[in-house]
Amino acid sequence: MKTFKIKFLLVVLSILSLSSCSEDFLVKKPTEFVDYASATSTTANLYSLLNGIHRSLYIRYEGQNETGIAGCMQQVDIAGEDVVFPISNGWFLTVYNWTGLNNENSQDVAFPYRTFYRINRNANTILENVDVATGSDADKKVIKGQALLYRAFAHFQLVQLYGKRYDATAKPNTQLGIPIALKVSNDQLPRSTVEEVYTQINKDIDDALVLLVGYTKPNNSHLDLRVAQGLKARVALVQQNWPVASANAILARSGKSLMTNAAYASGFNSYTNSEWMWGSFVNELQSESFANFGAYMSRNFSSTVIRSCPKAIFNKLWDQFPATDVRTTIFSKTGQHPNITLVSTAVKFPYTSQKFLAVSTGDSRCDVPYMRIAEMYLIEAEAKAWMGDATASQALFTLISNRNPAYVKSTATGQTLVNEIYLHRRLELWGEGFRFYDLKRTNSALNRVGPTTVPATTSNHISSVALEFNIPAGDKRWQWLFPRAEINANPAIVQNPN
Repeated sequence: MKTFKIKFLLVVLSILSLSSCSEDFLVKKPTEFVDYASATSTTANLYSLLNGIHRSLYIRYEGQNETGIAGCMQQVDIAGEDVVFPISNGWFLTVYNWTGLNNENSQDVAFPYRTFYRINRNANTILENVDVATGSDADKKVIKGQALLYRAFAHFQLVQLYGKRYDATAKPNTQLGIPIALKVSNDQLPRSTVEEVYTQINKDIDDALVLLVGYTKPNNSHLDLRVAQGLKARVALVQQNWPVASANAILARSGKSLMTNAAYASGFNSYTNSEWMWGSFVNELQSESFANFGAYMSRNFSSTVIRSCPKAIFNKLWDQFPATDVRTTIFSKTGQHPNITLVSTAVKFPYTSQKFLAVSTGDSRCDVPYMRIAEMYLIEAEAKAWMGDATASQALFTLISNRNPAYVKSTATGQTLVNEIYLHRRLELWGEGFRFYDLKRTNSALNRVGPTTVPATTSNHISSVALEFNIPAGDKRWQWLFPRAEINANPAIVQNPN
C-alpha cells in the first residue's frame, strides 16, 4: 500500500477514494507532482489541477481495460442487452454476464466506485481552495463552475449504479443512495438517501449554471454552460421532472448543429465534431495504447480483444431499422466490414460495430464522446411525450430525419410514442454509456431474448457467454454491490442486498 504526505498533490489522480486507503496507480512523471500550497494558491495553478481532471477521464487506472470514464461507459452498455460479446474473450466479461456485479470483491464494482470518487475528490480539492486563491474573479468563477459540474457528475454516476432508482411517485426517495462527499477528508461517511443525493447534485449544477454564464471554452474537453444545461437535463430525466428536462435540453443544444450522415459514418473519433458538446481528445503524447477507448470499442485497431471479440449490436435492435438509416451502416451484418481496414487475423462475427474507429490498426487513439446534442433532442422528445406535448414528435423528427431522410414524422402519442423514442435512443447512443442507466431509470427488465415481432428470430447473444438473458425490473441486482474493501475501511456504509 502506498501512502503520500499531504504536501504533495497528484494532478491527474487523487490519493484516496472517500475513506478507503486504496492503492494508487501512478504515472510517476515529475511534472505531475507539485507542492500542495503552490498548486492551490493561484487560479493559474488551479487551472492546471482542473486540466488534470480533464485528462483523468481517459487515462488508465488499475486494469488495462479500466480507462477512466471511457471504461465505465463500456461497463454501463455491456451490462445491457444492446452490446453483444460473440465469444467469451472480452474484457468486462463478468459485467456482461452480471456475475461481477453480484460480487463485492469484484474489481468490476470497485473500478467505477474508485474512478468517480477520485474525480470527486479532485474537484473538492479545487472547490476548497478556489475562493482564497490569488487570481481574478472571472477565473475563479470558471474554475469553480467546472469543478462543481465534475462533483455533480461523479455523484450522479455513482448513485445510478449503487443506489436504488429515483421514483418521482414516491417522494421523498428515502431509499439508500451513496455517501455524499463535499470535502477532502477521510471521514467515514454513511450512505445518504437517494433524495439527498439528487438534491446535492442539482445544487451543484444550479450553482455552476450561474458561474459559467459568458464563459467560452477553448475546446470540448472543458465544461461550459451548455454542458451544465445538458447535465441538468439528464438529471431531470432520471427524476422524471419532464418540464426541467425538456427546457434544459433545448438550451443545451443551442449553437450546435447535427452532424452530416457522412460525418456520422466516419468513426466517432473526433471531439471537434459539430454535435459533440463534451468529449476527451486523446493526445498522441498521452495515449495509453492498449488501454485507450479505441483499443476496446473500435473495430480496426489490432488488439487481442478487438481481433478476437469485437463488439456487436443486438441483432433484434439493428433489424428494426431500415437501410436508409445511416446508423445501420456503422454495423456490419455479415461482419466483413468491406469499407474499413482490418488486420488479417481479425475474427469475423455478424453485426459487429464500426461506430468507433481508431486512427489505424496500430494506433488505438479515438476521442471519447460524453455528451452530444442528439441526446438533447431525445431528452426533449421523451420529456414532452410524457407531458403530452404535441411537439414531442417534432423534436424526434428533427433528429431522425437527419439520420434517415426517408423517416416519416411519427403520429403516435402516449406510451407508443415513448416506446418509439426509446428505440431510437438505443440505436443513437449505442456504445456511449447509457443502456444500463436507461433500463434502470425506466424500471425496465433486461431482455436479451428480444421481441418475437422482430424479423430475426434468434438472439445473437450466446447463452454460454451472456449467461443472463432476463433480469426483472426491480431485481436487487440493479443495485451494484459496494466494494468490500470500501466497507472494511468505512463500516458506516450499509451493503446492498446480495
